[in-house]
Amino acid sequence: MHYDLTVVIPVYNEEACIENVVRSWLEMLDRLSIQYQMLVLNDGSTDDTLTHLISFDHPCLQVIDKPNSGHGPTILQGYHRAVGIADWGFQCDSDDEMKPEAFPILREHRQTFDAMFGIRTHRTQNVSRKFISAFSRWTIRRFFGPGMQDVNTPYRMIRASVLRKIIEHIPDDTIAPNILISGTLIKNITQNLLLPRPA
Repeated sequence: MHYDLTVVIPVYNEEACIENVVRSWLEMLDRLSIQYQMLVLNDGSTDDTLTHLISFDHPCLQVIDKPNSGHGPTILQGYHRAVGIADWGFQCDSDDEMKPEAFPILREHRQTFDAMFGIRTHRTQNVSRKFISAFSRWTIRRFFGPGMQDVNTPYRMIRASVLRKIIEHIPDDTIAPNILISGTLIKNITQNLLLPRPA
């Protein structure tokens, strides 16, 4: 079956919140009445995350239990599945930092853009996370140019035909594929290869 949307959610040790996260996304997507599949990839969690996930009985939810390979490779595995079965791929994290309530705003613009990103605001980060975020922004601007405020945002919706061309060049063991995807999209925009679609 081919879907309008595949939602990719990488999960690692989120037993405290994963049920609420998955339930809230299923409710939002059902409310929008779209053809979708949600891929929740359990990246070798060592707590009761998997137990919570398999308690769901929903026809649009697929839980993938896999050995631990890290956040980046897990995202890529989800993306590779998504582009083969849907017109759009959407990735969000499992920590409930960014809620599903904002998703309809992205979806409204799907005929105008090939890629849309949420922006994290009012974040509470420790020093190391702030450094990583700042370094990521600097790296993207240095190698690809300006154009994106949150280059590693875990709230991104990308047309599958565009995403497929990008991820085929990213090694499966890449630690931070979302940064490379963001950089590639920025480069394509500045080279007029990826522009807003005409109305």
